[in-house]
Amino acid sequence: MADKNLSARQLATRVGVTTKTVERWIADEELIPHARNRVDASGVLGVDEAVLWPKAVGAVMKTGPDREIISAYPYRSACPSSVWRQLIGDSTQDIVLAGYTNYFFWIEQPAFHATLRAKAEAGCRVRFLLGDPDGRVTQQREGIEDVAFKVSTRIRISLDELAKLPDLPGLEVRFSSEDDATNHVGLSVFRFDDQALVTPHLARLVGHDSPMLHLRKLQEGGLFDRFTEHVEELWERGRSVAPSGE
Repeated sequence: MADKNLSARQLATRVGVTTKTVERWIADEELIPHARNRVDASGVLGVDEAVLWPKAVGAVMKTGPDREIISAYPYRSACPSSVWRQLIGDSTQDIVLAGYTNYFFWIEQPAFHATLRAKAEAGCRVRFLLGDPDGRVTQQREGIEDVAFKVSTRIRISLDELAKLPDLPGLEVRFSSEDDATNHVGLSVFRFDDQALVTPHLARLVGHDSPMLHLRKLQEGGLFDRFTEHVEELWERGRSVAPSGE
């Protein structure tokens, strides 16, 4: 522990531990106090926690590829709607919605039409990559999910809502190709500038029951790049459609 002006007894009193506890902190460099005590002690001493206990900070600091993971959710539905709202609201360059249906945006995000219009008119590129509602993979997925709210219906909801944004500059809509549809239906990627929400779809589960990662780009060739480059490939091989689906 670093030198300090306070005595062990004074520090113990102000942190709320015994004097013997503080003396053990000082005597044993390998001893790492509980997180709450570290925060309180560093606050009292006016020294950064990383200076007092560098091993403790290093143990929780991400330095590898996983440092691009901001949060992980066991279910997409467990992610607060405020996270989606902030990511959409903060985007200035790219909004790429590459879920297979993307229908939930229209239901869960208030005034989503107005938000997209404002973003596109301000120069943000807005892309929707959807599955073909009449495609073979869509039909197969409907049999796998076996729910009343069919995949093709969810896609057509998005197409109908997008049709309410005619001639919006910067808005593009494509269906993934039939050859890519299996890859598309199994992985949803939603990009917002340098952040992304990624959902790998598990077995027979619908999107909101599958897990999700929140990523931020911090390096070249990292997790963010791997997932967003996947979407770019699907986009390049997809076919343009009018928002009405025609």
